[in-house]
Order: sequence, then C-alpha cells, then structure tokens
Amino acid sequence: MTLISFVVPVHRVQGYLRECLDSLLGQAFDDVEVIAVDDCSPDASSEILTGYAGRDPRVRVVRLTGNVGLGPARNVGLDRATGEYVWFVDGDDWLVPDRLPVIARRLRATRPDVLLVDHVRVRWDHTATRSAWRDIFPEPVGAETFRLRDRPEVVGLLHTAWNKLIRREFLLDLGLRFAPGWYEDVSFTYPALLAAERIGLLDLVCVNYRQRRAGAITRTTADRHFDVFDQWDRVFRFLTAHGDTVGGRELRPVLFERMIWHYLAVLGNGQRIAPELRAAFFDRITADHARWRPAEGHRTPGGAEGLKHRLVAAGRWRAFSALRAARQAGTTARTALRQAGRRGGLALRGTAGLGRAAALRAFYQAELRRPVDPTLAVYAAYWYRGYACNPAAIHAAARRLAPHVRGIWVVRRDRVDALPPGVEYVVAGTRAYFRALARARWLVNNVNFPDYVRKRPGSVHLQTHHGTPVKVMGLDQQRYPAGAPGMDFARLLRRIDRWDYSVSANSFSTQMWERAYPASYTTLEVGYPRNDRLVTATAGEVAEVRAALGVAPGARVVLYAPTHREHLPGYRPPFDPGRLLDVLGPTGRLLVRSHYLHDREPDGTGWPVGDPRVVDVSDHAPVEDLYLAADVLVTDYSSAMFDYAVLDRPIVLYVPDWAAYRLTRGVYFDVTAQPPGPVAVTFADLLDVFVSGAVTSADAERDRQRFRARFCLWEDGHAAERVVRRVFLDQSK
Repeated sequence: MTLISFVVPVHRVQGYLRECLDSLLGQAFDDVEVIAVDDCSPDASSEILTGYAGRDPRVRVVRLTGNVGLGPARNVGLDRATGEYVWFVDGDDWLVPDRLPVIARRLRATRPDVLLVDHVRVRWDHTATRSAWRDIFPEPVGAETFRLRDRPEVVGLLHTAWNKLIRREFLLDLGLRFAPGWYEDVSFTYPALLAAERIGLLDLVCVNYRQRRAGAITRTTADRHFDVFDQWDRVFRFLTAHGDTVGGRELRPVLFERMIWHYLAVLGNGQRIAPELRAAFFDRITADHARWRPAEGHRTPGGAEGLKHRLVAAGRWRAFSALRAARQAGTTARTALRQAGRRGGLALRGTAGLGRAAALRAFYQAELRRPVDPTLAVYAAYWYRGYACNPAAIHAAARRLAPHVRGIWVVRRDRVDALPPGVEYVVAGTRAYFRALARARWLVNNVNFPDYVRKRPGSVHLQTHHGTPVKVMGLDQQRYPAGAPGMDFARLLRRIDRWDYSVSANSFSTQMWERAYPASYTTLEVGYPRNDRLVTATAGEVAEVRAALGVAPGARVVLYAPTHREHLPGYRPPFDPGRLLDVLGPTGRLLVRSHYLHDREPDGTGWPVGDPRVVDVSDHAPVEDLYLAADVLVTDYSSAMFDYAVLDRPIVLYVPDWAAYRLTRGVYFDVTAQPPGPVAVTFADLLDVFVSGAVTSADAERDRQRFRARFCLWEDGHAAERVVRRVFLDQSK
C-alpha cells in the first residue's frame, strides 16, 4: 500500500500549480500518489495536469464536469485515494524540500491517526511569517501520540486540512467528509482531532502557505463568509453527539473560545465582510455566543479581547464598532504621521533643487486636474526607444479600426528620426509629454510607465509585455537577486496596480504573468499583436525584406540573436562568425543582433563587420523584418524563439551557460528539455548541428511542432484587431 496519498483540488491556480506538484513529486521519497481533482477550472490548470499525468505515473487526474467547491472536490479525491495516509494540499501551496523522508519515518514509527506539521505563511513579496506553533509549544513536543483532551492547546493551531496527514482508514471509519461552502476546513479539522485516539506533532516546517495578493478567498469581500457559522455549527453538533467519548466536557470551553476568536478574526478583516453586512455578521456571533457558551469551564479573556467578548455577549454592535473604529483611527494616525515625516523630508530635498524638472512635475500635476481627453491614446515601447513591438501593431490597427482615437507616441529625443512618417509624437520629458500622460484616456506600453505617472479614474492602462518569458520576471525575481539588481519590488507592485489589461501571447504566459505580476487586471488571451505580420506576410514581402538587407536570392540566412544577461554586463557567448559561415558554405549569410539592453563594445557593435557575409542588425527596426528574412534562428533564452516559431522555420538553441544562467538568473521552464529544435551547449556543438543536418532533421521538426502547439496556438494574424476591439471599441461604448 502506498504510504501517502496527496489530494490536490485544483481551481484557478495555473500560476502556482507547477510549483505545488513539483514539490510533491520531487522529494527524495517516492512512496506517494497524487490525486489531482480538476474542479472544472476555467484556466490552464487542466492542461498542466495532463502534462504531469503523462510524465509521471504517480499522478492521477479526476476531472469534474462542474465546479463543486474545495470541500466536495477533496471528497472526490479522498474516495479515490489508496494510501495509508491522506494529505490534502492546496494547489497554490508547496512543500518544503526534503520533508517527506522525515514525515515518513514519523508515520511509520508512531502510526498516528492525525499528524500535524508546521508551516510558514509566504507572501507575494517572498517574506515569510512563522505560525503560532512556537507560541503554543515553546518546548519540544516530542514524538509521543496523545488525545486532544490531553493537550487541548492543539486547538490553537491553524484549523486547515493541509497541515495534517490523516490515516485514511480512520477517516473512513469515522465517516468524516468535507462540508460544502467556505471555511470547510473548520468542520473537518476539529471533529478529526476530537475523534483521534493518536495525535502526533512534528515540530518541523513542512508547508509553504501562499498568501496570494489577488484571487484568494481570504482577500475576497462576499456574503459567503457567513458560511463560517454553519461550519462551526457542525463542530458543536459533532461535539454534542459524541459527548464524553471525545472529551466534550473539557474541550467545549476551548472550542468555544476558538470559535469566537475565529468569528472576530473574520469580522475584523476589512477585506471579507462588506460594511453593510457587518452588523448582521455581528448579530450572528452574538447568537452563537448565547447558543454554544459552555455552562461551566469558560472564562472570559482579559484585556481588550475580553472587552470584545463582553460586547459580543451583550449584542452591543454600536459600541463594538466604535471600539474597532477607534483602534483603526489610532493606527491610521500613527501611519499618517510616519508618512508625513517621510514626505516632509522629500519635500525639503525637492525644494532645495527647484528647476526645470520640478516645474515640469508641477505642470503635470496641474494637467491632472483637467478632464481626461476621451479620444487620446498614448503609446510607448522599450522605455521610449521608438515605434516597435506590440504597441506599434496595436497603434496601426487602431488607426484602421478606431479612427476616432488619436494616437500619440512617446519617444526619446534621439529616436525621433526612427518614427514612421505620419506618426504623431511627443518627446519624453517635455511639457507636451506630461500633458499627454495626464490627459490620455488610454496608455499603452510594453514596459511600465514611470512611477510618477498617475492612474486616473476613467483612464485605461494596457500592458502588452514584450515576450513570452523563459527567465523569471516580476516578483519571481526576488528569488534570484543577481538577475534583478536594485529592483524595488514595492514600487513594481504599485506600477502593476495601474494595469487594466495584460496581453498574453499564450497560455503559458498567462500562467507566469499571474504569479509574477499579481493584481486585479484583466488578461487578454489574444496572441501577440507584433506577430500578426509574421502570419500574414507574403512571399513577395519576404523577398523585399531580404533584398533591403542585401541578401541575394538563394542565400541561406542565419539570424543569431542572444539575450541580455543582467547579471553579467558585457558578457557574450563564445561565437565565431567566420567558423559558422565556413560551415554554412558559399550561400551562407549571417545576421547578428544584440539585445537592446546589451552593453556595446567601443566600436558600437562588438561584432566583426569586415566580412560582407556578416551584417550587424542590432539597430535594425522592426525586428520582424529580420525574422522574415532569416531561414534559421540561433538564440538562447530570448523570447525571439517564440515569435520566430510562428514562421515554422528551424530554430537552434545555443546555450553554453545554461547551468549558470538557470541557477543565477532563474527560468520558468527547462528550454533544453522542451526545445523548439536542436540544442548546442558548446560552439563546436553548434557547428555540428549544421554540419550533421540536425537543424532540419525529423527530430527537429517534431520538437518544433510540439513547441508551436504549446506557444503559438493563438497566433492567427488578428491579435491586434482583437485588442483594439476589446480595449478601444468596447471601452468607447
């Protein structure tokens, strides 16, 4: 018999599910099974589960035809479990590495009915907060098992299913199931603890409890938080039905105090109960206080907590509300004083250097008080480097489909000449620039606008991004500080909160953006507008592009486009253009392109330019021209591979620093295991890919088609149109 059955209910966790499953399956202990219950999840979770089940026989997927909720989904998994112990793990949490061998030894040594393990709360900024374990058990807990009546302080541990491993036969004999509704853990946890003959404690952090910034029930305002009363009602009915056999007389006061604490915690969380429902919620607390208060053994807590208990018992909502408001006002006042002090310091520093910049910011603030221009859209790309990428494709489509929208581009002064004819623009840092930023209804960018840009009511911010991510992005970079030197993640979150829409090129991007940039924006799963041209380009257009680049008919063009290494300024992978051209033969031509953030060499390129067969196209725009011109792409971790795959042409990955890059910069998936074509880890390997013909082999074709099926599914030439209709035309109605 398998020792541990993991039951993982899955619903809207696409950004975190891989991390969860990897933490279960990647431990140095394999006597497990994973039963993943797809609770009719509307995102890509089902696709992720299919992939894991196909690769690992320990994973079984159960697909529900309708959404039943967390508790009933767990019941479905429990019914299919075969392990001696069941562990209910939520799909957005993950286990600490190397914990399963320790847990297995404890289970086999003591055979508990319930084994509780410790956890930490991990926020979106990757800070961790310990649980109450150390407060409840300041001394080592030991390995001995016990009943709840012998150690009632266990009630103070978090009442969740995921911090417990439960013997499956014990659950079946007890007939215990998860109830429907929110707070389902309450009516499952306490009956299990009450009925258990053998409870064990493992004083070891085993679970990372994710605190999601967006999308979590605990951060959702809804009347379903009233479900908590039904769940506690089930606990006390179980206690009443089983009485002294579960220590009812001794434990009723402990559970009563825990219940009132829980109710007040839910009420006190300003994100759960809407203001108009708080009085009614308080009345329900008062009713349960009267209904379930023990006849003996209960003592009202002291201090402020005791005052709240007495107000609840008396049903004095107004007094309770006033007390709560007074405490919040004190906190708010202290916060305001601290912020005022900081602002004062900033103001002094600002007035010491009043000049043109300060005057422009004052002008911007004045423009913010003027009405939003209902026809104005501001576009930008790559920190004002020019007319490019998804914003450019959207701008062109908007000129055709939404002519009532006046589009203005923001560019640096040194990039004005790169704008296409007829494109209206403002130069960054000028009064016209600040006026446009202040007055625009739509702001479109493939990176973030500066921190000083305000999100006005009625304005729409569209984040298009500029590539499918291989390397980790956003908040995930906190785990790889070498790849994000000096990044202020608190400011990043404030920038993300301005977004109304986020464009996604594929399902994978949606999943990664959700975890890297957690906020309340709407995701537009439409494909990349910049790739429309790759889909619709004709043979004549390709010929024109190649001719403009000086490529003769019949030439075999290789585009080499490595990505930027933020952690290694100035680094270039070992690459000898001459040797590659020798391999390509007399028809070979090489286009080399540096990343736009790459630190350039003194000659301005860093690439040999003496050979007429080599063309440095680092400054060529748009990059789509280069994709159309190339017969083969050689790249590493660049998002270029996803765009170029739209053309269904050969791709070679040249990754000489893969091990170091993966460790230092961090990646979302192993491109060498799921590549779009042959993989070379040395320059000699790269040459051999061309010499051997591997670049166009059947294996390369198979890998590319798998890659395209995963990442290019939405690329049909109409992505920009879909964005314009959703963002500009729907918003104009």
